Amino acid sequence: MAGRDKAANQLLNQKAELQKETGPATTAHGVPLIEKDATMTVGKRGGPILLQDVAFIEELAHFDRERIPERVVHAKGAGAFGYFEVTHDITKYTAARVFEKIGKRTPIAIRFSTVGGESGSADTVRDPRGFAIKFYTEDGIWDLVGNNTPIFFIRDPILFPSFIHTQKRNPATHLKDADMFWDFITLRPESIHQVMFLFSDRGIPDGHRHMNGYGSHTFKLVNDSGKAVYCKFHFKTNQKIKNLDVKKADELAGIAPDYGIKDLYNAIADGNFPSWSAYVQIMTLEQAEKSPFNPFDLTKVWPHSDYPLIPVGKLVLDRNPANYFAEVEQIAFSPAHMIPGIEPSPDKMLLGRLFSYGDTHRHRLGGNYLQLPVNCPYKVRSYQRDGPQAINNQGGAPNYHPNSFAGPENDPRAKVLSPPFHVSGEAKRYDTGDEDNYSQPNVFYNKTLKDDERKRLIANIVGSLSGAADFIQKRAVEVFSKVDSSFGKRIAEGLHTQSRPQANL
Repeated sequence: MAGRDKAANQLLNQKAELQKETGPATTAHGVPLIEKDATMTVGKRGGPILLQDVAFIEELAHFDRERIPERVVHAKGAGAFGYFEVTHDITKYTAARVFEKIGKRTPIAIRFSTVGGESGSADTVRDPRGFAIKFYTEDGIWDLVGNNTPIFFIRDPILFPSFIHTQKRNPATHLKDADMFWDFITLRPESIHQVMFLFSDRGIPDGHRHMNGYGSHTFKLVNDSGKAVYCKFHFKTNQKIKNLDVKKADELAGIAPDYGIKDLYNAIADGNFPSWSAYVQIMTLEQAEKSPFNPFDLTKVWPHSDYPLIPVGKLVLDRNPANYFAEVEQIAFSPAHMIPGIEPSPDKMLLGRLFSYGDTHRHRLGGNYLQLPVNCPYKVRSYQRDGPQAINNQGGAPNYHPNSFAGPENDPRAKVLSPPFHVSGEAKRYDTGDEDNYSQPNVFYNKTLKDDERKRLIANIVGSLSGAADFIQKRAVEVFSKVDSSFGKRIAEGLHTQSRPQANL
């Protein structure tokens, strides 16, 4: 057994703990079983199975129901637990209690994931990565549901179902389809900034520990005086950025498709606790009014030269899940879960997600999904009752408001931390598809990437785009040429080289 890692030895390590427990196997309702490995039949050699064999019926009935619908997106993931510790004071920006003093620690859970693949897909595919953090605060659950990139493909949430469809399978062939992907991307050039991130080296992180995380959206912070600022959250890996080249990623997809899950589990089991340094960018409401770009546009970054990173704290993961299904598959994040001192901004993508996430959790896990231990806040006092899986139904407390029997009332502090905000403008459907789609991608291409990184970006795009129809390839070259003329030219040359017939050797 030499060379086996902690993940491989999980059952062996668990055995010592289990041997401390005594008692027979039981049914789900706790009754000792007479015989665990045999059904009750008429006759030894077969015969009818009796309906009164309740242990057998329970076993099969539960087995038939032990899978829940997988997530529509972010189906493949890994999770772990730890804490967030405040290292720098930002109370002048927010009164959220999670940040109230240096040294304060708040329990957290993080789930890392790929986006487009199914639950059984490989961890090493080229795909954005989910980076979702659940803070278990004394003011309730705060979920910061982001990615490993500071931007996203689209800026209007009505496009999200269509975009995700292009990342999934063709409904006729049930195959991934280059035409679907590149057709949408080139028809919505706002996506080019994120596409360039995706096809750069960072498109395939070396496991979950070696990538950054971002809240991605613009949020609003409110201090104890009721003054608000806008904010972006950043989490920089302390393990350093590390990526996989295409050849290595493809190899791992075949021999170690769960590479990221295994790497994270073993690092924590070995005491090599991964951590991230947390920062915020701050923009005043006045600066937002005068900003030359839309600060609520999810396809844009805030330049660090104008809005520098301000250190806040650190995330540390120091505990693996005791049970993957209970603590990772059933963990449910929602951008709508914010605590006093943190609010949504006018970011349209964020506002669109506020409804969608809770809705999908109610579909996957049931109306009382927030009562599952991994999702449950420390204390709930509400007027919601009943429904499937009502684990904590709040006893004999009244279920209506107002009432005369000491039911919960409004929190004066929360009211101060949710000041009114001004809204104006004509209500209409604004298609923002043509709003400055190329200036930031140009900066990414010419200033962020180095020469060798640009070469790999172009090779990766050509490798994927070569599978698309000719007219889509032509449109893509036109779009990338608007980012930078040489960029489009080099992609066109790469596609031409790939399409030439090779001489027989």
